[in-house]
Amino acid sequence: GVGKSTTAVALARHLAARGKRVALLDVDLCGPSAPLLLGGGANDAHTAVVNTSYGWLPPKDSVHGVAVMSVQLLLGAARDTAVAWRGPRKAHLIRRFLRDTYWGRLDYLLVDTPPGTSDEHLTTIGALVDATHVDGVVLVTTPHALSLATVRREFTFCAKMRVPVLG
Repeated sequence: GVGKSTTAVALARHLAARGKRVALLDVDLCGPSAPLLLGGGANDAHTAVVNTSYGWLPPKDSVHGVAVMSVQLLLGAARDTAVAWRGPRKAHLIRRFLRDTYWGRLDYLLVDTPPGTSDEHLTTIGALVDATHVDGVVLVTTPHALSLATVRREFTFCAKMRVPVLG
Protein backbone atom coordinates (compact mmCIF):
# COMPACT_ATOMS: atom_id res chain seq x y z
CA GLY A 1 0.00 0.00 0.00
CA VAL A 2 0.76 3.64 0.29
CA GLY A 3 1.14 3.73 4.07
CA LYS A 4 -2.38 4.47 5.33
CA SER A 5 -2.12 2.12 8.30
CA THR A 6 1.41 3.21 9.15
CA THR A 7 0.29 6.85 9.02
CA ALA A 8 -2.76 6.14 11.20
CA VAL A 9 -0.63 4.38 13.82
CA ALA A 10 2.02 7.12 13.76
CA LEU A 11 -0.64 9.82 14.16
CA ALA A 12 -2.32 7.89 17.01
CA ARG A 13 1.00 7.51 18.84
CA HIS A 14 1.89 11.16 18.26
CA LEU A 15 -1.41 12.35 19.73
CA ALA A 16 -1.20 9.92 22.66
CA ALA A 17 2.37 10.99 23.43
CA ARG A 18 1.00 14.51 23.84
CA GLY A 19 -1.49 13.40 26.47
CA LYS A 20 -4.53 12.87 24.25
CA ARG A 21 -6.89 9.92 24.72
CA VAL A 22 -6.73 8.11 21.40
CA ALA A 23 -8.27 5.01 19.85
CA LEU A 24 -7.65 3.45 16.46
CA LEU A 25 -10.39 1.55 14.67
CA ASP A 26 -9.11 -0.68 11.87
CA VAL A 27 -11.95 -1.18 9.37
CA ASP A 28 -9.71 -2.69 6.71
CA LEU A 29 -11.52 -5.98 7.30
CA CYS A 30 -9.78 -7.90 4.53
CA GLY A 31 -6.29 -6.63 5.35
CA PRO A 32 -6.19 -5.61 9.01
CA SER A 33 -2.81 -4.46 10.26
CA ALA A 34 -3.22 -1.90 13.06
CA PRO A 35 -2.67 -4.34 15.96
CA LEU A 36 0.57 -5.61 14.44
CA LEU A 37 1.78 -2.09 13.72
CA LEU A 38 1.07 -1.15 17.33
CA GLY A 39 3.36 -3.96 18.40
CA GLY A 40 1.02 -6.82 19.19
CA GLY A 41 -0.36 -9.83 17.42
CA ALA A 42 -3.81 -11.33 17.69
CA ASN A 43 -2.51 -14.10 19.94
CA ASP A 44 -0.68 -11.88 22.43
CA ALA A 45 -2.29 -11.75 25.86
CA HIS A 46 -2.05 -7.93 26.02
CA THR A 47 -3.95 -7.60 22.73
CA ALA A 48 -7.01 -9.61 23.68
CA VAL A 49 -10.43 -8.02 23.30
CA VAL A 50 -12.30 -8.44 26.58
CA ASN A 51 -16.07 -8.84 26.50
CA THR A 52 -17.54 -6.82 29.39
CA SER A 53 -21.01 -5.74 30.43
CA TYR A 54 -20.20 -2.36 28.82
CA GLY A 55 -19.20 -3.95 25.51
CA TRP A 56 -15.95 -4.99 23.89
CA LEU A 57 -13.01 -3.55 25.77
CA PRO A 58 -10.26 -2.94 23.22
CA PRO A 59 -6.64 -3.62 24.14
CA LYS A 60 -4.19 -0.73 24.42
CA ASP A 61 -0.65 -0.61 23.15
CA SER A 62 1.83 -0.84 25.99
CA VAL A 63 3.86 2.24 25.03
CA HIS A 64 1.34 5.03 24.44
CA GLY A 65 -1.97 3.55 25.61
CA VAL A 66 -3.64 3.74 22.19
CA ALA A 67 -6.77 1.58 22.22
CA VAL A 68 -7.17 -0.52 19.08
CA MET A 69 -10.06 -2.53 17.66
CA SER A 70 -9.69 -4.71 14.60
CA VAL A 71 -11.13 -7.85 13.08
CA GLN A 72 -7.61 -9.25 13.44
CA LEU A 73 -8.09 -9.25 17.22
CA LEU A 74 -11.31 -11.23 16.90
CA LEU A 75 -9.80 -13.92 14.67
CA GLY A 76 -7.43 -15.19 17.38
CA ALA A 77 -5.42 -18.18 16.19
CA ALA A 78 -7.11 -17.99 12.80
CA ARG A 79 -5.59 -14.59 12.03
CA ASP A 80 -4.13 -15.83 8.73
CA THR A 81 -7.60 -16.86 7.55
CA ALA A 82 -8.95 -14.74 4.70
CA VAL A 83 -11.87 -12.50 5.58
CA ALA A 84 -13.99 -12.74 2.44
CA TRP A 85 -17.25 -11.08 3.43
CA ARG A 86 -19.91 -9.34 1.41
CA GLY A 87 -21.13 -5.83 2.15
CA PRO A 88 -23.91 -6.56 4.67
CA ARG A 89 -21.65 -8.63 6.92
CA LYS A 90 -18.88 -6.02 6.74
CA ALA A 91 -21.37 -3.27 7.55
CA HIS A 92 -22.72 -5.22 10.52
CA LEU A 93 -19.27 -5.70 12.05
CA ILE A 94 -18.28 -2.06 11.55
CA ARG A 95 -21.51 -0.90 13.21
CA ARG A 96 -20.80 -3.32 16.07
CA PHE A 97 -17.28 -1.93 16.41
CA LEU A 98 -18.71 1.58 16.71
CA ARG A 99 -21.72 0.68 18.86
CA ASP A 100 -20.44 -2.17 21.04
CA THR A 101 -16.85 -1.17 21.74
CA TYR A 102 -16.33 0.52 25.09
CA TRP A 103 -13.82 3.17 24.08
CA GLY A 104 -14.19 5.27 27.21
CA ARG A 105 -13.70 9.03 26.89
CA LEU A 106 -11.70 9.89 23.82
CA ASP A 107 -10.14 12.99 22.37
CA TYR A 108 -9.62 11.26 19.02
CA LEU A 109 -10.99 8.19 17.28
CA LEU A 110 -8.86 7.50 14.22
CA VAL A 111 -10.21 5.12 11.59
CA ASP A 112 -7.90 3.17 9.31
CA THR A 113 -9.72 2.21 6.11
CA PRO A 114 -8.92 0.11 3.06
CA PRO A 115 -8.15 1.86 -0.22
CA GLY A 116 -10.96 3.19 -2.34
CA THR A 117 -14.57 4.03 -1.53
CA SER A 118 -16.15 0.74 -0.55
CA ASP A 119 -18.74 -0.56 1.90
CA GLU A 120 -16.32 0.03 4.77
CA HIS A 121 -16.18 3.74 3.99
CA LEU A 122 -19.90 4.18 3.48
CA THR A 123 -20.78 2.33 6.67
CA THR A 124 -18.16 4.04 8.83
CA ILE A 125 -18.87 7.58 7.65
CA GLY A 126 -22.62 7.02 7.77
CA ALA A 127 -22.54 5.65 11.31
CA LEU A 128 -20.18 8.34 12.60
CA VAL A 129 -22.06 11.22 10.99
CA ASP A 130 -25.32 9.91 12.48
CA ALA A 131 -23.82 9.53 15.97
CA THR A 132 -21.33 12.35 16.43
CA HIS A 133 -19.44 15.20 14.83
CA VAL A 134 -16.78 14.13 12.32
CA ASP A 135 -13.92 16.63 12.23
CA GLY A 136 -12.63 15.32 8.93
CA VAL A 137 -10.42 12.85 7.13
CA VAL A 138 -6.78 12.64 6.18
CA LEU A 139 -6.11 11.07 2.78
CA VAL A 140 -2.79 9.24 2.35
CA THR A 141 -1.23 8.72 -1.05
CA THR A 142 2.02 8.45 -2.96
CA PRO A 143 2.92 10.40 -6.11
CA HIS A 144 2.23 7.35 -8.29
CA ALA A 145 -0.50 7.95 -10.91
CA LEU A 146 -2.63 4.99 -9.81
CA SER A 147 -2.54 6.04 -6.16
CA LEU A 148 -3.37 9.63 -7.07
CA ALA A 149 -6.36 8.49 -9.13
CA THR A 150 -7.67 6.51 -6.13
CA VAL A 151 -7.22 9.41 -3.73
CA ARG A 152 -9.03 11.77 -6.14
CA ARG A 153 -12.06 9.44 -5.99
CA GLU A 154 -11.77 9.40 -2.18
CA PHE A 155 -11.71 13.20 -2.17
CA THR A 156 -14.90 13.26 -4.28
CA PHE A 157 -16.47 10.69 -1.95
CA CYS A 158 -15.73 12.90 1.07
CA ALA A 159 -17.31 15.88 -0.66
CA LYS A 160 -20.46 13.83 -1.39
CA MET A 161 -20.60 12.70 2.24
CA ARG A 162 -20.00 16.31 3.43
CA VAL A 163 -16.92 15.31 5.40
CA PRO A 164 -14.03 17.80 5.31
CA VAL A 165 -10.64 16.69 4.04
CA LEU A 166 -8.05 17.88 6.55
CA GLY A 167 -5.02 16.88 4.54
